[in-house]
Amino acid sequence: MAATSVPLTPLAFLRRAAASRRDVRAVIAPGRPDVSYPELLKRADLLADALRAEGVGTGDRVAVLAPNGLPMLEAHFGVPGSGAALVALNTRLGPDEYAYILDHSAASVLIVDAEIAEGLTAVLAARPHLRRVVTIPASGSSDSEYERWLARTPPGVGMVDPADELQPIAVNYTSGTTGRPKGVVYTHRGAYLNALGSSASFDVGPDSVYLWTLPMFHCNGWCLVWGVTAVGATHVCLARPDPPAAIAAMHRHEVTHLCAAPVVLTSLVAQVDLEAAAFETPVRVAVGGAPPSPATIMRAERAGMSVVHLYGMTETYGPSLVCTPLPEWSGLPFEDRARLMSRQGVPTIVVDEARVLDAKGADVPADGATMGEIVIRSATVMAGYLDDPDASAAVLRPEGLHTGDLAVMHPDGYIEIRDRAKDVIISGGENISSVEVEHVIASHPLVVEVAVVARPDDRWGEVPVAFVTTAPGTEVTGEEIIALVRSRLAHFKAPAAVVFDDLPKTATGKIRKSELRARAVDQP
Repeated sequence: MAATSVPLTPLAFLRRAAASRRDVRAVIAPGRPDVSYPELLKRADLLADALRAEGVGTGDRVAVLAPNGLPMLEAHFGVPGSGAALVALNTRLGPDEYAYILDHSAASVLIVDAEIAEGLTAVLAARPHLRRVVTIPASGSSDSEYERWLARTPPGVGMVDPADELQPIAVNYTSGTTGRPKGVVYTHRGAYLNALGSSASFDVGPDSVYLWTLPMFHCNGWCLVWGVTAVGATHVCLARPDPPAAIAAMHRHEVTHLCAAPVVLTSLVAQVDLEAAAFETPVRVAVGGAPPSPATIMRAERAGMSVVHLYGMTETYGPSLVCTPLPEWSGLPFEDRARLMSRQGVPTIVVDEARVLDAKGADVPADGATMGEIVIRSATVMAGYLDDPDASAAVLRPEGLHTGDLAVMHPDGYIEIRDRAKDVIISGGENISSVEVEHVIASHPLVVEVAVVARPDDRWGEVPVAFVTTAPGTEVTGEEIIALVRSRLAHFKAPAAVVFDDLPKTATGKIRKSELRARAVDQP
């Protein structure tokens, strides 16, 4: 093999960290002693050997269904190190959804949290392709079937790099909010690149202490399972993003970085008195998913958090755009700066091109007003949907990945999402951006969360309906919300109805707008 013929793989990150960051606390997890990087490498090597002993090899898939913790983290190295692709499963699905994904992925081994496994006895018994099911205790105890399985595995060759860097490293399933979830195929090369891109965009370095509030199953933790390891930083595992537990961990371990869906950031800000609990160590928070409202960003910064907005999707290995603050923003009034920071931004260092295209495939003018679809061209775009060539061809076109997200291009080159294509409300022939209306409603000091969807209307075709969650113990009227929107936007953009309720979400924090659209039909 030529000296330059080295496949790009995140497995190299763990070997480097084990060699150069020997004394660093690599993993801090509840219920077990801290783990160093040499120990993490040893465990990943054992996992790869244990899987080979079960007959797992190149082309196979291994599913892991567990909360954030040491087993899930080491699976991101040990599973691909065996030659298989990792299928990290969402921990909040139903039995039928697990059955579908296990069948579709044809997983041959399942490593599963014991508590979750108790509710899946019938599902697992009916999956003949599962050659082995290994359980992990919810407490993370070292006395478990999983630990005994690793302990009795004779040391072998350990992790082996792929012969081809385009070999699948993971299959991540979409949220399935509009149909059956699709299996998004990641390669070793794409994961390697986006891990470095995410770390660089988020300023993660050797001295960082990263708190896992983001589920590792979600785009492999936006590739930061590999990215944090690449720089030899510390992983602090939190099984669930409980705000008080997160704040306690941030103080105890002097956390410097965490990632969160907007709903998690909102919970941290709304439910915990952060202003009274100032952090001695500056905390940088990366937010992805739906665009955070300027009001949320303002509240977070006033609470002592530095927020950076990342944009991406499962099909782009997580983050592909970052809203990097420009120097001239620092002198702006707080409200103006927060509004700029809520934009999706510019391509990360590993993304070749992000464009906003109109229906004819031409770039929209950079006027901050003309909407088009975000199209991304990059080595960090998925290889395709597993066993679904038609769905793959529908979004992977010569010009790039068609995201389905509608946005504008600003004169400074920063992209700002205005809506999902399917979420645009067309009322009386006028397009209404649900995100624009949501941002206005979210500026209300008592509003915690908001989603705006379309309701069919005999006269206008569609009208907006707002679903709003307010702070506990407070009262806000629908008339007050409607008046707020009318004071800032054209009157036809104001909601025809306002519903106060908790918002249904996927396990990754995305609001289920399809469910809200069904509810909106019944609103007067």
